[in-house]
Amino acid sequence: MTAFRKPQVALTSKAAPFAIRAERAADVAAREALLDASFGENRHDRTCQRLRDGRAPAAGLALSAVRERTLVGTVRLWHVSAGGRPALVLGPLAVDPAFRELGIGAALMHQALAAARARGHAAVILLGDAPYYARFGFSPEKTGALMLPGPFERDRLLAIEFQAGALDGVEGMIVPTGAALPKRRVVRALQAHAA
Repeated sequence: MTAFRKPQVALTSKAAPFAIRAERAADVAAREALLDASFGENRHDRTCQRLRDGRAPAAGLALSAVRERTLVGTVRLWHVSAGGRPALVLGPLAVDPAFRELGIGAALMHQALAAARARGHAAVILLGDAPYYARFGFSPEKTGALMLPGPFERDRLLAIEFQAGALDGVEGMIVPTGAALPKRRVVRALQAHAA
């Protein structure tokens, strides 16, 4: 079991503090621009996006990092079924490249995982760089028999359990189970991305 601690952020004379708060509707345009800059405009074609398309993030688990009233980081978690077991998928996590030395990504991860655990979720899965995410407790130990709806690198499918045994013996497809977005929000999101 991983112990979560409050992140310590060392501030230098060049760095101003940042705050992490719940994502707001006013964050959408800045979040989308940050995600495009971080992952490229083809990010909507990625495998994990299929778990998010047309879905709302899990309640209370969409976070924004803000520095001097500017969005500089984002993370969201989404409801899924992992081989028939309820879980969350984390992603995308993105930080403005100009502020990556401030520990914003780690702070977002710690806060998102603590919030998911506090809300009673049993496990979180993500597709990412194993050496980076290992420090938060993620490993490929329980994901070997899970699949995603598209191509992916097996060694990048990672998970952390908050409840012991939550992913024991899971196998099969990871599928979205979160609440569907109202149709007008889906249309607006597509229009904003096309602009």
